[in-house]
Amino acid sequence: MISYLEFEKPIAALDARIAELRDTAEAANLGGNLDIASEVQKLEAKSAELLAQTYRNLTPWQKTQVARHPSRPHFRDYVARAFSDFVPLGGDRCFGEDQAIIGGLARLGDRRVMLIGHEKGNDTQSRIRHNFGMGKPEGYRKAVRLMEMASRFGLPVVTLVDTSGAFPGVEAEERGQAEAIARSTQACLALGVPMVATIVGEGGSGGAVALASAERVLMLEHAVYSVISPEGCASILWRTAEKAADAAEAMKVTAQDLLGLGVIDRIVAEPMGGAHRNPVATAIALGNAIAEELDALASKDPAALRTMREERFLQIGA
Repeated sequence: MISYLEFEKPIAALDARIAELRDTAEAANLGGNLDIASEVQKLEAKSAELLAQTYRNLTPWQKTQVARHPSRPHFRDYVARAFSDFVPLGGDRCFGEDQAIIGGLARLGDRRVMLIGHEKGNDTQSRIRHNFGMGKPEGYRKAVRLMEMASRFGLPVVTLVDTSGAFPGVEAEERGQAEAIARSTQACLALGVPMVATIVGEGGSGGAVALASAERVLMLEHAVYSVISPEGCASILWRTAEKAADAAEAMKVTAQDLLGLGVIDRIVAEPMGGAHRNPVATAIALGNAIAEELDALASKDPAALRTMREERFLQIGA
C-alpha cells in the first residue's frame, strides 16, 4: 500500500482508477475481458509516464518530502538487504545505549566492514524507541568507539546517514551533545582506514556531519543534506515555516546541487518514484556503489586517506 505525497495526487487518482477497474472485473468475473484489460494497460502506462515526469522535475521541497517519506527504507532495511552477518555492538562505555545510532560488524560482499548509521524506525512504537533518528551524546560516543575499533583492526568504515539533526533536548545538552558531535567528526577525519558515508534520507546539521566526514560522501538521488531544515531556515529568515519551499530552494539541499558544489562525490540513482517504491533495488544499488568506492580506496595508506579527507573539506566553498 503506497502512501502518496501531496504532489503525487494525480498519480494517486490514476492508480485508484486502475484498482477500481480491477476490482470491478474480478467481482463480475471478467478477468479475461479484453476491453477492461486494455483500459487497465493504458492507465498503467499513463500512470508510469506521469510518475516518471513528476520525479524528473521535483523541486527541492518535493525532494525533501520524498526524503522524509514514512515508507522510505532506513538503516535496518539496508542492513537486511545490502549487507550480511551484521553483529550489533552497543553502548558508549560511559553512559548507556542510544538506539538512534546503531553500529556493528557487517559484511559487504566478501569484505568485512564496520557499519554505523541512524535508524528512524518504521512505525510509531519503533520511531519512539529510536528517537526518530536523532542521536544523543552516547550515540555519537558509541560511533567514536566503533570507529576506533575499526581502525585498530583495519576494517573500513561505512556510515548511513538519515537524521533531521542531533537530539536537542536538555538531557542531551547536559551530557555534552556538542562535544560528542565534535569528537565524532574528529574521529572520522583521523581514521586510518577507508571511510565511505552515504546520505540515504535526511542529512541534518552536525548530527549528520558527525557520521559523514569521510573521504567519499555519497547521496541517494532524492536525499537532502543541509545545515538546518527548510522549516527552521524559513522560521529564522521569514518568521514563518510556510516559506519552507523557498528556503529549500535557496539552501541547495538536493544531491544534484551538492554534487555541483563539491559537497558530495557521487549520486546513487533511486528506482523511479523513489526508494520507498522499490527498497530492494535501492539497497542493491547502494551496496554496489559503496563496494566500488571501497575498492578504489583499498590501496590507500592511512596518511593518504587522512590527506584526502583534509583536502576534500578544505576545498568546499573555495
